[in-house]
Amino acid sequence: MAGSKIQAFWNHPAGPKTIHFWAPTFKWVISIANVADFSKPPEQLSYPHQTVVAISGLIWSRYSTQIIPKNLNLVCVNLTMAATGFYQLSRKIQHDYYPEPEPAEAKE
Repeated sequence: MAGSKIQAFWNHPAGPKTIHFWAPTFKWVISIANVADFSKPPEQLSYPHQTVVAISGLIWSRYSTQIIPKNLNLVCVNLTMAATGFYQLSRKIQHDYYPEPEPAEAKE
């Protein structure tokens, strides 16, 4: 049973014997790096970089639903890229345009 599932995965048109498997697998590094940047201060984030990550994630998500062979790994990595890019953009926008009010100092 397990052997037949492994065999089916191995021989799938988007399986490990093809670039259709390896390209999105390595693309996960971009998403993981963006998740690691969640702890980075928002002033160090870049509008152009995060915009490219978010928009390319959306564009390639659409593309990856239309190609044959169907590749769920490619869909997932692109949706994750879009989500992390938009999250980072929201952090940057919130920091730049909606700063937290300064706490009032106590009068002595």
